Amino acid sequence: MHFPAPLKSNSLKMMLLGSGELGKEVAIEAQRLGVEVIAVDRYQNAPAHQVAHEAHVIDMQNSDEVLDLIRRVKPDYILPEIEAISIEALFTAEKEGFVVIPNAEAVNKTMNRKNIRKFAAEELGLKTSPYRFVSSFEDLEAAAEAIGYPCVIKPVMSSSGHGQSVAKSRDDLQSSWEMAKEARGDASELIVEGFVDFDYEITLLTVRNGKDTIFCEPIGHEQKDGDYIFSWQPAFMSPAAKQSAEEIAKKVTDGLGGRGVFGVELFVKGDEVYFSEVSPRPHDTGMVTLITQSQSEFALHVRAVLGLPLEFSFFTPGASAAYKAKKESVTPVLHAEDAVFASDSYLRVFGKPESHEGRRMAVLLTMAASESEALKKAKERIGYVDDFSNVTKVVETERIEESEDESCVIKKVFKFIFGK
Repeated sequence: MHFPAPLKSNSLKMMLLGSGELGKEVAIEAQRLGVEVIAVDRYQNAPAHQVAHEAHVIDMQNSDEVLDLIRRVKPDYILPEIEAISIEALFTAEKEGFVVIPNAEAVNKTMNRKNIRKFAAEELGLKTSPYRFVSSFEDLEAAAEAIGYPCVIKPVMSSSGHGQSVAKSRDDLQSSWEMAKEARGDASELIVEGFVDFDYEITLLTVRNGKDTIFCEPIGHEQKDGDYIFSWQPAFMSPAAKQSAEEIAKKVTDGLGGRGVFGVELFVKGDEVYFSEVSPRPHDTGMVTLITQSQSEFALHVRAVLGLPLEFSFFTPGASAAYKAKKESVTPVLHAEDAVFASDSYLRVFGKPESHEGRRMAVLLTMAASESEALKKAKERIGYVDDFSNVTKVVETERIEESEDESCVIKKVFKFIFGK
């Protein structure tokens, strides 16, 4: 394959529709091969904006805005990195000859839980939890009673676990309904799933380059409110369960088609494996591959998109711990103690321009002789990271006037911590 220089008339252009922390890593890997990166998001200074050759802010759910930008930029590859994108624009772009990764229909199926669940369970015949789709509170009550408690309630379209909850009884349904309706994405319809009594859940990163399909070592993860907080690799699986997981992942990704990384989420009970969800792009739990593999999921994604070989080596067991903001801020500051920067761990700060309570702002990565040891380190060392949510000590030592703006407060926080 030829690798032209970026910002030239013959450059190879990759457009990211969504420029968060995962897109940022994709942009970095693409630039390592001389690919010109155009990062697009709904807000300014998104993480991938900060490292791309070109950045744009548009309403990505507005078909006209998305198509206008695609036609002006003329990218060789369009990589949807989030769910909240106009699918009509992607279908139209594909008809006009643009390459959507993995393809517009795969994005359409996977961005909506209704589409992918019906595809997996009814078309492919994969084992899943029982489910129903509802659009009113009355339908939710009936579905929950039919499926039984506990049950999982999610919007049909949302990201990073937003709007997801577990109803343990009828008394929880109202709060679950309100939580789902407040989630970003399409909350006009919800999916009610039976709770699978699983032993553990994994993400199986599955990579297709148009010729071959490969699998990374399974990734275990812990979630809170539907969003991951810890992941580790490799996750122990019996040989039978691992084989079944790979068969399911290949069946799903073959059905979706196209190139790139797919994050296939699975529930495991003994040797039985149940399909849960799939994302046609790098997965947040897969950030652990930044420390465990010779080629991270982001490097493999770029290679797959370009049709390059997918060989890589697994280096070491590792773990990741997500750091979530504890406060609202338009000038977010993270503080990390020296213990974070050991020979066997490091921090990746995403550089998001604003923080909101619960927003993922960084990830801590650790390595060790075993995944359990790496996870123990990750859980301990993430405690050495903070975003100044608690300024009690500063208030006790530095007078902060009510009239002072946030930048003045942060300067005093720095003075308190660093002595300057």
